[in-house]
Amino acid sequence: MQLKTSYRQILSISVPIILGSAVQNVIALSDSVFLYHKSNDDFAAIGFVSVFYLIIAAIGYGFSKGGQIIIARRMGELSYEGAGRSFVAMCYFELFLACIMFLLMYFGTPYLFDLMLDSEEIYTRSLDYIRYRSFGVFFSYLGVAFFALYTGIARTGFIIFNTIVLALVNISLNYLLIYGKWGFPEMGIAGAGLASSIAEGVAFIFFIAYMLWDQKLKVLFSSFSVLKFNIENIRNIVSISFPLVLQSIIGLGAWLFFFTKVENLGEEELAMTNLVRIVYLLLSIPCWGFASGINTLVSNFIGAQKRIAVFPIVWKTAKLCFLVTMVFTIPMVIFPKTILYPILGGADMSLFDQARPIFNVLPFILTSFAFGAVFYNGLSGTGATRLALLIQFVQAIIYVVLIEWSIDYRQGDLLLAWMAEGIYWGLILLACVIYLKTKRWHGLKV
Repeated sequence: MQLKTSYRQILSISVPIILGSAVQNVIALSDSVFLYHKSNDDFAAIGFVSVFYLIIAAIGYGFSKGGQIIIARRMGELSYEGAGRSFVAMCYFELFLACIMFLLMYFGTPYLFDLMLDSEEIYTRSLDYIRYRSFGVFFSYLGVAFFALYTGIARTGFIIFNTIVLALVNISLNYLLIYGKWGFPEMGIAGAGLASSIAEGVAFIFFIAYMLWDQKLKVLFSSFSVLKFNIENIRNIVSISFPLVLQSIIGLGAWLFFFTKVENLGEEELAMTNLVRIVYLLLSIPCWGFASGINTLVSNFIGAQKRIAVFPIVWKTAKLCFLVTMVFTIPMVIFPKTILYPILGGADMSLFDQARPIFNVLPFILTSFAFGAVFYNGLSGTGATRLALLIQFVQAIIYVVLIEWSIDYRQGDLLLAWMAEGIYWGLILLACVIYLKTKRWHGLKV
């Protein structure tokens, strides 16, 4: 299957991914909201342990992104069995990786959290959560492999249904298990961990059922040999994916450094930053959807020997990403209280007035992010994942230096610290445009 360079094609691939990302954010938000009304200790603990699990999830997702790039390349080459072999190899590796992560979370976190946490209460509740959440890593890692398959073959429609199921199950079980409703045990934060694991299990079962029903998918698995364990395919996926995993770790590490520095300024500054962070993450959902979609488009075109179409499709996707993002960003920046009051309810709305200067620079930050993220993932789609890692590593160093300067030497200048986010993505955009224009990526093999 070969793709086209039309805006309709871009939207057909990206919109389901965008909606899937939105549902994942709803899940994370529901955990926090339910636990906020449960107890302060549970709410504080989920803030820490959810970031820890996010890193675990990012590792599996990073490896699946490499598989997605390879599957899209094989589809562009019309090598359907090759795409099937890549998917099966990715499943084998994700399952192996899930076993390692399960052992780390179930047996290693008591020692790890003991080194990281001072509060005995937060330590205990974090372990309560991760003890149940660790079982979900098997469904999570295999789930992102299936996500990568359907994204790689550019048939993302089912992702919408699957993620809605995941969200509904998680929200319902959160209510039942956290509060102990309808005869269920009152488990608090442990209930949130169990609810998330069960929800991922249910979504995984739906994916399996759909794959068995999907007649169009059978061409990928027409030969029984596709299911065989192939170490070369696994090595290929790891080679492409490992830099993507490191990218996620570097990005999360720089983000964590920012919030650690802000936390030292005081509770008011941290509250302002958390408010802006929530809005920023919601508004950036379209960016992540379009960025993931461009991986498939670029790799597919290269596989079809249409390298001349790569830069135009990246540019088209970036423009579309910018327009969609601004549709949501501009009203949010102009009317933040009106839009967010129904969600935050009784929260102290004076915080919006204090954060107003930061809200005003969100259009700049999200413009930089929209173009930078799409071009960065377009570069990764060419197979140049090691170069992409180098670009992000260099920009992350610049970002950390800017944060250090803004917080320590500019006496807690939060506005400048947030603008560093826009500068970070702007520099990434510049580096990616320069590389794609050189055409050095034409000889890369995936």
